[in-house]
Amino acid sequence: MVGGVVAALLIHTFLLQSFYIPSESMQNTLLINDYVVVNKLAYKLGSVERGDIVVFKGWDGEDTIKRVIGVGGDHVKCCDDKRRITVNGTPLDEEGKYLYPGVYPSGRDFDVKVPKGRVWLMGDHRNNSADSRFYLDDGHQGTISEDDIIGRAFLRYWPLNRISLLSRPDTFSVVR
Repeated sequence: MVGGVVAALLIHTFLLQSFYIPSESMQNTLLINDYVVVNKLAYKLGSVERGDIVVFKGWDGEDTIKRVIGVGGDHVKCCDDKRRITVNGTPLDEEGKYLYPGVYPSGRDFDVKVPKGRVWLMGDHRNNSADSRFYLDDGHQGTISEDDIIGRAFLRYWPLNRISLLSRPDTFSVVR
């Protein structure tokens, strides 16, 4: 029994952790009261990638979940003449993929060069997400250090009727 408890603690500390979704900022991908599993080793073994859903220590110090839009070296901008966000000049085709239906990719303009070792993050429900756009004046242009990322969310396991893997959308495969 003690061995099982020790194993569970080691897994929770170093490998996997469960997180509760408290807000609508990631709708419809994640809903209020959903639970996800986060791989805490994901970025120890590889790099953060655009499109990943990550849990991180947020701007207020709380655990926060958002989608990675830009990584170190990227130029992230809102918006082109069709109101799309661009990454390195490539417009993102977000509608119908993960962006909440009926909202613009952003109601706030921004133009950010993401520093190395940092990421630009946005919620999928852009009208209800306090994300990188709201912290442009924080001294880091709203970006979060990769060191503040706890891990990559890869599985929604609750409620049971919504169990699914959280994969990286192909939207980002065209960005160079």
